[in-house]
Amino acid sequence: MRIAIYSRGIENQQLQDIELLITELEKHHVEPVFFQDFFNQFYSAVDIKSNYSTFNSSADMDQSIDCMISLGGDGTLLDTVTLVKDTGIPVLGINYGRLGFLANIGKEELHSAIEALVNQKYVLDKRTLLHLDADVPLFKETPYALNEFSLHKKDSSPMIKIHTYLNGEFLNTYWADGIIVATPTGSTGYSLSCNGPVVFPDSASFVITPVAPHNLNIRPIIVPDNTIVSFEVEGRTDGVLITLDSRRELVPKEIELAVKKETFDINLIRLNENNFLQTLRNKLSWGLDKRN
Repeated sequence: MRIAIYSRGIENQQLQDIELLITELEKHHVEPVFFQDFFNQFYSAVDIKSNYSTFNSSADMDQSIDCMISLGGDGTLLDTVTLVKDTGIPVLGINYGRLGFLANIGKEELHSAIEALVNQKYVLDKRTLLHLDADVPLFKETPYALNEFSLHKKDSSPMIKIHTYLNGEFLNTYWADGIIVATPTGSTGYSLSCNGPVVFPDSASFVITPVAPHNLNIRPIIVPDNTIVSFEVEGRTDGVLITLDSRRELVPKEIELAVKKETFDINLIRLNENNFLQTLRNKLSWGLDKRN
């Protein structure tokens, strides 16, 4: 069994956790394949007794990789989406970060997580991606996102007008700082912080959430994920900022943009005892009112 391991980086106090991970993998005769930049950060500080393979990009991810482990927070796991692409390689997120809606397995659960991988005692959650189309090339080979697309004014420039269409039919003009189109997975991310609703991962929908709208009667709206959401922008600024998850590009405001469901999904590994409701209760502290 070969498992790819990705991380943006680790702190010195986490070196012991890396040693524990390597020990667990060796105990189960699993071959780790480390992201090269990550490997360079710890190999001289950790007692390594074997020669390990490394990878540098999505081009190195072939069918010999059984799964990928993401070490970090949700942002780290979002990076893996650009690495696994449409290969179908499942991803397991181990939380070395803070909140962790996606990377929701604690590092104290490492032993049981590796055992579950080896014995295939886990559930695969298929998560919808969204795809960005534009009249100019954007985001190179990865014009898709697991969490959200956002369109935003740049810096401290005045608010912008965002003409929004659903399958070509006019929906609304948002006078706002920006707008978000979130997948169900992304409904607990940026959209939630802008008062968007929490949506179940299998709800087959997109959430359109304005950012700081200048109309009190404007609220988020949920649309089916077979909808094409397109935008035209007006404003005093010469450009706007668009993002796909944590990746961003500055584009002229005259650009034509459309968001739709991607043709492939990403597979997230979930241990059998974990589910979405448990994650919500744990991460948002629901049900912890001492009056209950």
